[in-house]
Amino acid sequence: MTPPEADFRKSDKRRQVFGATLDATNWIAPVKTIFRSVTLAAAVFAGAAAFSPALLAQEKAVAHVQGETTLPGVPAKVLVQDWAVFDDLSALGVSVAGVPSSNAPAYLADQIPADAIQIGSLFEPDFESIAAAEADVYFIASRSREAFGTAKDILPTIDLTVDNGSILEGVEKNMTTLGEIFGLEDKASELNAALDAKVAEVAAAAEGKGNALVIVTNAGKLGVYGPDSRVSWVYNEIGMPSALEGVRDGDHGGDAVSFEFLLEVNPDWVFVVDRDAGTGENAGAAAALLDNELFNQTTAAQEGQIVYLDPQASYITMHGYQGVMLLLDQVLEGLNG
Repeated sequence: MTPPEADFRKSDKRRQVFGATLDATNWIAPVKTIFRSVTLAAAVFAGAAAFSPALLAQEKAVAHVQGETTLPGVPAKVLVQDWAVFDDLSALGVSVAGVPSSNAPAYLADQIPADAIQIGSLFEPDFESIAAAEADVYFIASRSREAFGTAKDILPTIDLTVDNGSILEGVEKNMTTLGEIFGLEDKASELNAALDAKVAEVAAAAEGKGNALVIVTNAGKLGVYGPDSRVSWVYNEIGMPSALEGVRDGDHGGDAVSFEFLLEVNPDWVFVVDRDAGTGENAGAAAALLDNELFNQTTAAQEGQIVYLDPQASYITMHGYQGVMLLLDQVLEGLNG
């Protein structure tokens, strides 16, 4: 005989749900309860994830001149051993927790936090203070680049050294890199576009104005900066031809020359870097040194075509975004007379 089919439409028939015997008319309620419990648990987990930086952080590999450094996410606590990098970060609106303890440029004075940690001089980092700060990232550059070997074992370290032969390109590259690190790509692009526009404006003003020399004064001595110097963009990007060929750029004092030789070269324009003022040793030393009979016979002196560049922007930071913009404005003002 064939057994009769079960009729689940009848109220006296029973169903098994998760091991419990349920009446056909009330089996839905427990299932709804289970569903609500699972949904609530998922929501709680999702909410926790939303407030957990560790869960949301995305690692970012940052390429730089000494290799590649991986950051676990957007850095919150930042240390900077170089004023040019501080300059860039400040232009982007990024807060900095630790700064160099020496040679702070006057044009950045009101941007430096009063409670900033002092992490050593431009050349000699204080690794004990750096380690104690427990920061998320540490930026070094030209003067502090030798610190990389030690610093990278303490915290993520990035070297933003710029090649003097292509300063403006390096400034924009660093701005782009920092924008990517801090999620400020649009701001970085905006700043770079403003720099491009300013360079174009100065280049247009320089056209047909003659040749130029960038000279550096240093403890009573005179030197010339060339196309690989701290302000090489005067020649390379602005396009003013150098009045002197074959300049051997020195690290501090440029290519040493005499006033007799400078008169023989006879530049149309002179842009002056006062190293003494830049390092805080003797403000106004350059003007005093250049006020002599030989220099006053040059075309630049006789035509009033001498521009004294901001000493700290041109000697201390030189690769910082705001400093370069300041110098470009000074050159533009001089050219437009």
